[in-house]
Amino acid sequence: MSGHTVPADFSEHMLDLDEDEDLEVFTKNTSLPDGSPMPNSPSSMVNQYRLEDDDEGQEAVNTKDIFVTVDHPESQVTAIETFVLYRVVTRTTRSDFDSSEYEVRRRYQDFVWLRSKLEEKHPTLIVHPLPEKFVMKGMVERFNDDFIETRRRALHRFLNKISEHPILSYSQHFQVFLTAQDLAPHRKQGPGFLSRVGETVRAVANSVRGLKSRPEEFAVMQEYVDDFSNKMCCMDKVTQRIVKEQREYVDELKQYSPTYARWGELEEELTEPLKGMASCVVQCSKEAEEHIQHLSEVLVPALHEYVLCAETLKAVMRRRDNIQAEFEAKNEALLTRKVEQEALQEEVDVLADRMEQANNSLKGDWLRWQRSMKTDLRSAFISAAEKNVEYYEKMAEAETLVEQKALTALTQLVGALQSPPRHTPSSSVLQQRAATLPAVRSVPTSAL
Repeated sequence: MSGHTVPADFSEHMLDLDEDEDLEVFTKNTSLPDGSPMPNSPSSMVNQYRLEDDDEGQEAVNTKDIFVTVDHPESQVTAIETFVLYRVVTRTTRSDFDSSEYEVRRRYQDFVWLRSKLEEKHPTLIVHPLPEKFVMKGMVERFNDDFIETRRRALHRFLNKISEHPILSYSQHFQVFLTAQDLAPHRKQGPGFLSRVGETVRAVANSVRGLKSRPEEFAVMQEYVDDFSNKMCCMDKVTQRIVKEQREYVDELKQYSPTYARWGELEEELTEPLKGMASCVVQCSKEAEEHIQHLSEVLVPALHEYVLCAETLKAVMRRRDNIQAEFEAKNEALLTRKVEQEALQEEVDVLADRMEQANNSLKGDWLRWQRSMKTDLRSAFISAAEKNVEYYEKMAEAETLVEQKALTALTQLVGALQSPPRHTPSSSVLQQRAATLPAVRSVPTSAL
């Protein structure tokens, strides 16, 4: 963080991906209680870091009193539009709910309404982002099963993030969203169009006017958010590229295996070793597909979710700055205009209270969000690391079998070429057949 002194409260929560502290996983004390060194296998290192979050996660589960599940998506087709309804089941022990269990149906636009209401009521609290409305990159159809399931998981996480929030979970709009069978009457309530336009105009004016001086702690926050956004966008793009390359690799493996099988059908002496090689390639293909599926379901969504979180943080910082800019403008007017001094003083006092409340809300939510972010990303990275270890171990085992089969096939091929010709094709024919084998790339070894 160049140019600023990072307060102690922030520095311990930073996600500086390019600093020396990121190598903590390689410098951590790995001695056992008796002083002997801990086994240095990748699995043991992953398990060591998984244990660190167990106590914190268990404590969060024990204090949670609202449990929300989003499931059973159903496509609805009308004369005007096509959309998906999701079942939202809520179980709670809170006394301000009339029942302990609710079941409602909600569409994506209902989630958008809830989030907009929460941001409107709490402009400087960090409201978890929703998945994008439009089709994400790589999704061919908006309503195919993969897209619907990806969105369902994201909506489930959104509601659970709200239910775990110490302030947002007590919002009246959140309770209405979870309990009301029909949201239409509630969605019609709220400020009119002209009122919203006026708020937008004021926000634009405040952003153009700018701040005289942003407090140091919020300047540090802003720099952190910009840095975090750049890093998450970079990691998201790299991960997407790795998944794309591995999908291409699997497609080539699927073309490679049948070639060995067909070759084995033509060569009586080489049938067994060639079929063995074909089966090994098939096994490699299955393991690679499973690895890609895990990355697509665990790591890719987590990284993209925090790309959206970074945009949410930027919006929260802008709203806090707008409140400060409005306060500064009113305070300056108070000093220059004597006639309306009393009325202006009341406005300045209200804005001063609002700015203090906004600052306190953001500071408190900032630390809570960073703890949640570190937990989510650590869980995603550990899960990906475990799967990578398992994947490369299985691939190494399969490749060892391939090498053995290849050696056997080569030995028999040399023997067949040296023996008197019976039904065996000439060496030139064998070379022509071998030349028809498609080239296949090596396994991508990019480390996530």
